[in-house]
Amino acid sequence: MDFFGDNTAQHNLGQRSLKGGILSIGARLIMATVQASSVIILARLLSPTDYGLVSMVIAVLGLAPLLMDLGTRDAVIQQSRISPPEMSALFWITMAAGCIAAIVGMLSGPLLIHFYREPRLGGIALVFSLSMVPLALSYQHQALLQRAMMYRDLALIDVVAGVVGTSVAIGMAAAGWGYWSLAFRSLIIYTVVAAGVWWRCPWIPGRPHFSSDVRSMIKFGLHCLGYTGADFAGKFADRVAIGRMSGPLDLGFYQKACFLYENSLDLMTGPLRVVAMSGLSKLRGNTDVLWKSWSRALSAVAFLSMPAFGLLVITSQDMIVLFLGEKWRSASVLLSIFALAGIPEVIRRTCGWLHNAAGRSDRFMKWGVFASIVQILALFIGLPFGVQGIAWALVASAYLLFLPAIAYSGQPFQIGVWSVVKVVGPQMVGALLAVVLGLWLRTTLESAQVFLRIGILSFAYASVYLVIVLGVFRLREPLQVGRSLVKAFASQASGAANSKSASNQISPQARETHGAKRATS
Repeated sequence: MDFFGDNTAQHNLGQRSLKGGILSIGARLIMATVQASSVIILARLLSPTDYGLVSMVIAVLGLAPLLMDLGTRDAVIQQSRISPPEMSALFWITMAAGCIAAIVGMLSGPLLIHFYREPRLGGIALVFSLSMVPLALSYQHQALLQRAMMYRDLALIDVVAGVVGTSVAIGMAAAGWGYWSLAFRSLIIYTVVAAGVWWRCPWIPGRPHFSSDVRSMIKFGLHCLGYTGADFAGKFADRVAIGRMSGPLDLGFYQKACFLYENSLDLMTGPLRVVAMSGLSKLRGNTDVLWKSWSRALSAVAFLSMPAFGLLVITSQDMIVLFLGEKWRSASVLLSIFALAGIPEVIRRTCGWLHNAAGRSDRFMKWGVFASIVQILALFIGLPFGVQGIAWALVASAYLLFLPAIAYSGQPFQIGVWSVVKVVGPQMVGALLAVVLGLWLRTTLESAQVFLRIGILSFAYASVYLVIVLGVFRLREPLQVGRSLVKAFASQASGAANSKSASNQISPQARETHGAKRATS
């Protein structure tokens, strides 16, 4: 595999992107299954306080893993050409940043103890800081694999790392290690990922060459970094405030709700991000084709994701208590509130695809700063009303930022906000109207058995949504995308079966002759 070839659109780009999307979605579904199992088991083995303690550390130190590569992974993916010496320069910069982050994180333990008034945080900070080293080792190799569109390998590595890390964490929790099981899980996952990407991309960094292209990529990456830092501040300021004011118990409930919501959001948009970043960057010079590709993906994402979050709004209070236990009821109410923000947020997440495809990471950074300011203002507005007040204020900010995010990200490609609204408007209207009906229906089913209530609410919600979107608005684009995915998957399976069948029909003599030819070639 040539990891340093020209990063331009090939004749089979659409097929490779579609295949990559299928593989990424499949891997995400497997990871979702593993993660759902781990959430259920760990939530019953551990207490909300255990989760709150780890969240206190991540809310402060969690920015470091996002900053260590200086945003250069996205720059590598969209770069037309890159040489091994230039890649070596980026690798050694990332490693230096990772080591510095690990040292700073270890030294921050006493400060965290003093800030939160919680002596157990020092050890958690130490373990979390150690994970910076394998992360730094893996970043640039991940970028090369993404640039080469090796989605199957990346998906397999993620699945294996998730299974290994989760299994160890469950074993530690069952043995009574408490919050340490959560702290060590990240370290194990990052270590397995580093080993996996080096195995699939056996490139060995050498002597660095700091060319003008390297400086350009660092400049591009720093703008992405600006967005990442601002976005992190906007998202985690609430957890710092709650941990400081209310302690680990309330933060544990809040963090569990945020974790389930954010992982659901990542499940909906994450599988297509890597594919979109690679594919759309190759279409930068063809605005019409880029808009068509993005809008088709956008329509399909909205069609599946928006109703999923709407359904979560009306069923989460039953689902959390049913699977995690009565002790997590406070988290179930918060998750129901957060899920309402997921309806517009799935679209806002895709706006970053356009910023990176345009090579305008500076615009991405400016938007991140603006959005974070809005979210922090919302935090201060909701703070006097407690944890639920903070959640409602952040939901309001998600709806306020929805249309401005679309308008700003589409400007470089002359993509108007109303063009996007036409693509996702029917799905949003259908999802919100179905939520209204579902919440009303829920009040009439309070005395029903929990499984029956979940079943009725799910069926009613899905029926109303499909009637509105397919019947009233007559939306067909997502169905066409779905058929394309099914055909592509069936074609790949059929091709693999035919190839295996043909191989089995070759005579032993022919195989020996073919093997001799390969040996002498």
